[in-house]
Amino acid sequence: MAQQGVLLEKLKKTGLQAASPPALCYAGPGDVACDFCTGTRKQKALMSCLVCLASYCETHLQPHYESPALKKHKLVKATAQLQEKICSHHDKLLEVYCRTDQQCICLMCTMDEHKGHDTVSAAAERTEKQRQLGMSQQKVQQRFQEREKELKELQQALESFKRFAQSAVEDSDQIFTELIRSIERRSSEVKELIRAQEKAQVSQAEGLLEQLKQEIAELRKRSTELEQLSHTEDHIHFLQSYQSLSSISVSSDLPSIVVRPLQYFGDVSKTVSELREKIEDFLKGEWTKISTTVNIVDVVLPPEPKTRGQLLQYSCQLTLDPNTANTRLSLSKGNRKNRQKTPWWWSCAD
Repeated sequence: MAQQGVLLEKLKKTGLQAASPPALCYAGPGDVACDFCTGTRKQKALMSCLVCLASYCETHLQPHYESPALKKHKLVKATAQLQEKICSHHDKLLEVYCRTDQQCICLMCTMDEHKGHDTVSAAAERTEKQRQLGMSQQKVQQRFQEREKELKELQQALESFKRFAQSAVEDSDQIFTELIRSIERRSSEVKELIRAQEKAQVSQAEGLLEQLKQEIAELRKRSTELEQLSHTEDHIHFLQSYQSLSSISVSSDLPSIVVRPLQYFGDVSKTVSELREKIEDFLKGEWTKISTTVNIVDVVLPPEPKTRGQLLQYSCQLTLDPNTANTRLSLSKGNRKNRQKTPWWWSCAD
């Protein structure tokens, strides 16, 4: 490049570039090497000149500190990307920014293909971009702080949600356990009632059985005696025995026994079965209420619907109660649209 060659030639004429370095610091992998060091190994460059488009080690950088002409050059930290700072068309330093095409250009470009474009110095554009960057950083920082606050709030809400959920599980488990125990107690009480009634009725029936057996035995004995007496041919014995046998009453203090139809505890089973159905129906109705109550519990509020699809999530089928709805209202399109009926007198209007 012509400009770089001229400047390098001027530096060579000063003789300063031939000075021996006081301390050798060779460039390693990833370092920028000095453009003026000779030999197989070059020293590490400290600064790069945007005017000379060259990089200098500590020794070869001295002319830029001592020469009045070189002091005006723009020095930056050593970089290996100096070529990117040169215009590929005019071989000039990129020091102008074209806002129209959003790119860095040289002064020659402003008079060529970028003529008439909105251009400013690269330094001015950098200042403006830095101002915008500062505003963006401020917004990002503000957004970051807001999100960090939301994160902490959400974490705290989540921890509280977990604690309350565990508490609700424990409470419901205790309540259902007590309910189960109550049902078990009632079951035991029903069993005890049945067993007590069974014991009382069996005891009574067994007492009656014993009395019936005794009475039957006596009646069988008397029947046998009467049968024998009826067949005796001894008139005297018949008359004497008849008086004693006929005086024995066949009546008994034991009342007549009526046995109930064979149903017994069937009504009890039916009553318990009805109780089970009532409890199941009640639990089914209460389960809907419990499920709805649980489902409305959330950690964060749902976002406001902004699209048609999000709004449709809250749609529902409409119904009209014929007993209470206005007679001029009706539903159409599968109960999705409400329309008003036209009064009959409108058709009569001119």
